Amino acid sequence: MIQTTQLQALEKSLTGELFFDDLHKNIYATDASVYRKIPLAVAYPKDIKDIQQLIDFATKNNITLIPRTAGTSLAGQCVGDGIVVDVSKHFTNILAFDEINKTITVEPGIIRDDLNRFLKPFGLFFGPNTSTSNRCMIGGMVGNNSSGSTSIRYGVTRDKVIAIKGLLSDGSAVTFSEITSAEFNQKKIENTLEGNIYRAIYTELISEAAQQEIKNEFPKESIHRRNTGYAVDEFLTSDLFGGTEPTINPAKFLSGSEGTLVFSTAITIQLDDLPPAKSIMVCPHFNSINESLKATVIAMNHKLYACELMDKVILDCTKNNREQTKNRFFLQGDPEAVLMLEVSADTIEEAEVLANNLIEDLKVNNFGYHYPKVYGNDIAKVHELRKAGLGLLGNIVGDMKAVACIEDTAVALEDLPEYIEEFTQIMDKYQQDAVYYAHAGAGELHLRPILNLKKSADVTLFRKITTETAELVKKYQGSFSGEHGDGIVRAEFIPLMIGDKNYQLLRRIKKTFDPNNVFNKGKITDAFPMDQSLRYEIDRIEPNIETIQDFSDSEGILKLAEKCNGSGDCRKSPEAGGTLCPSYRATRNEKETTRARANTLREVLTNNTAQNKFDSKELKEVLDLCLSCKACASECPSNVDIASMKAEFLYQYQETNGYSFRSKLFANNAKYNKLGSKFPALTNFFTNTTLAKKVMGVATQRSVPKLAKQPLSVWLNKYQPTTSKKTIYLFNDEFTNYYDAEIGKDAVVVLEKLGYEVKTTNHEESGRSYISKGFLKEAKDIANKNVATFKNLITEETPLIGIEPSAILTFRDEYLRIASDKVAAKKLSENCFTLEEFLASEIGKGNIHTEMFTKASKTLKIHGHCHQKALSSTHASFSILNIPENYKVTIMNTGCCGMAGSFGYEKEHYKVSMQVGEDTLFPKVRNCSNDTEIVAAGTSCRHQIYDGTKRIAKHPVTILREALL
Repeated sequence: MIQTTQLQALEKSLTGELFFDDLHKNIYATDASVYRKIPLAVAYPKDIKDIQQLIDFATKNNITLIPRTAGTSLAGQCVGDGIVVDVSKHFTNILAFDEINKTITVEPGIIRDDLNRFLKPFGLFFGPNTSTSNRCMIGGMVGNNSSGSTSIRYGVTRDKVIAIKGLLSDGSAVTFSEITSAEFNQKKIENTLEGNIYRAIYTELISEAAQQEIKNEFPKESIHRRNTGYAVDEFLTSDLFGGTEPTINPAKFLSGSEGTLVFSTAITIQLDDLPPAKSIMVCPHFNSINESLKATVIAMNHKLYACELMDKVILDCTKNNREQTKNRFFLQGDPEAVLMLEVSADTIEEAEVLANNLIEDLKVNNFGYHYPKVYGNDIAKVHELRKAGLGLLGNIVGDMKAVACIEDTAVALEDLPEYIEEFTQIMDKYQQDAVYYAHAGAGELHLRPILNLKKSADVTLFRKITTETAELVKKYQGSFSGEHGDGIVRAEFIPLMIGDKNYQLLRRIKKTFDPNNVFNKGKITDAFPMDQSLRYEIDRIEPNIETIQDFSDSEGILKLAEKCNGSGDCRKSPEAGGTLCPSYRATRNEKETTRARANTLREVLTNNTAQNKFDSKELKEVLDLCLSCKACASECPSNVDIASMKAEFLYQYQETNGYSFRSKLFANNAKYNKLGSKFPALTNFFTNTTLAKKVMGVATQRSVPKLAKQPLSVWLNKYQPTTSKKTIYLFNDEFTNYYDAEIGKDAVVVLEKLGYEVKTTNHEESGRSYISKGFLKEAKDIANKNVATFKNLITEETPLIGIEPSAILTFRDEYLRIASDKVAAKKLSENCFTLEEFLASEIGKGNIHTEMFTKASKTLKIHGHCHQKALSSTHASFSILNIPENYKVTIMNTGCCGMAGSFGYEKEHYKVSMQVGEDTLFPKVRNCSNDTEIVAAGTSCRHQIYDGTKRIAKHPVTILREALL
């Protein structure tokens, strides 16, 4: 039993960090698999010496180390009861780059797509391309021998590994790379652990009987996705072991070893030239899975760059995902399956010939019924649709989930149709509608049964289906682990897949490398049982969680948290685009991911014994840096809406622990602004003093927004609307009313001059501040009053238009959860629009013309508000700002600004707030020329841009007013 004092001593000895609190242990108890094991501690080593100290500690205390990068493993590779060693934060550097020989040496924590962004100017890239490529890391890809959609052209990770530097289980440094047979023989006489390893490999593989056993039992050589057990078959190419090659590379053997043999610290990989410049993706539609697989055999004769499959289950999941609906543009009808067949050439004319030949071949063989061709940037959208498949499976409402257990099988391409027919019979026997998707061209489909692993009957089925599928794969001499690894879920089937003699060989090799089980115990050899240590307690009584918000669309708040399957989309880097997850991007701490927050909500709401299950310091800590940006509600494939759950937590927690002065101040912002607006100059002077900021708990570095000279409501009361062809109602939100009254006037002037009658009525504020601070009783009261006010006024013909995105979009989002009259709230939400959305729609209808605006030239750069991006679209802003014919408009890829309402003003959040801004927004604004106008619809965004860059940003409607003739 490890004592806390021992961990405290270890913590002090490390340059990096060591955590052994309950929060971190719960966060790291899961990966993207179905497993959960509470680790002893979590380490963030800063250097190799730290890792050596961890190895020494593990050896002396008889515990194991679990190496981890992005934690997106599907088989449980990153789950264990020892110390999780997360290298994703500090081991992220490029160590060497050889452009001539097309090689690069990197630390294991560099993200695959980030690496390729670095390589692109040199015309090179790292070929293996997983669905998690925007957050998965090279160390994890080597550990799993990842491949992805490009393997039919560029091979798997093992094919690219040139050398691995790392630490052996005794802490000694080692490099595995290509050596001659003579060098191999020399190494095996060394009196070191490394020497022992070479001697053991030689002794085990020198006999013809051992070599033949491997050849007989391992997957067919034609299957390049082969990751079952250790790749001892790699040694058989050497002339030492019956092959013909004069060299041997143990680094290739280590690829796919899941961190069980060596702790990698540097990896050298071979690069490829970028693919040809012009590509066309043919996406034939099919009436059955089997038809699509038979078509795959034909299609693979056409030298494809990608051959991927999506089935109806995956496609149906995309219908309800905000981010993915736009990527369904190429679909016609309701196909049972769609193939993604990519051809490439140096010219588009050559690519057209290849695509047409492919389509003709499919038609001649009577495969498919619709053959859309996708070009240019749209190809990436189709790839994104497929890549989102893994996370989208988590969108299935309720406890039935598409379970990863048999999702990694690979067979020879010619065997694939027959194999799937027999697999379908197994599914039919168990009354299963499985999910079929992914790498058809490589003979691998990610097949998933849909099970409820909270129930013992389905856990039994979990084992039965996995066992029978393993036996079927063995019948076809396939690979049970194609690219996702063995981990926990498949490791205990290795003896079946490669024979017991070969399995015992693997055990002996593991024992030689790692006699004390220091590295990732329970994976590949002497495996943990595949149906134990599951994420959920089996046959538990489901907790009854009462909430003020309505989470029935996910069957309750707990099941909303449980929708997170660990796919880790929230860990993508700023360069990957989007917004998710701003606090992680700023800190690079797993604790600040959407995944960590969902995991903690799941753990606490399930296991907390307090009367108020939300009364938890762990929940308070993990949600503290959530900016409520809503990116998780759209960019997370599972739509895990942490912002809504944070609001609920704040309400429930504060009901027990009380509401702070500052929270009351920010929540009641509109009320205090109403008082302050009577003497705006005095209020503005006082609130910007250091004393006032300290009293309010606001960072002294901040400029506090200044009240307008006169609230917009006063001006509107005097305003006389003109009768026009179309009437709209303007929602005078609390931010525009008190701070941005001039923008409100701009909106009225623009709408009126474009021919719209602008009406107003007395209404409540939006409730945004109350929601953000967890004052949900007050927010509910406001929502109910606003729904009652507008439900009989707002129609399709008379919409409600808002200026501040976070305010008007509350009608489309939070009101649906919190309003009492759900029917009226839903109907109202369908006719509530941002000003940009409304104007863009009118432009599309031909009601607004370019002749109404100036012909002067202007360059505009748009920063989108987070709620606008999550619940609406910045393309509406782009559309309306392009109506002046000589305006050059660009949407900046800027993520979150970092202000997030009151978050950026709060003294303890100021540093993170500014770091979020520095991630993408501030540098891009600073790079804009002085004559470029910065455009931002959000009031918080405009203030953050000013505080971070001293540039003044304008609302889109102000730009339009200035452009009106």
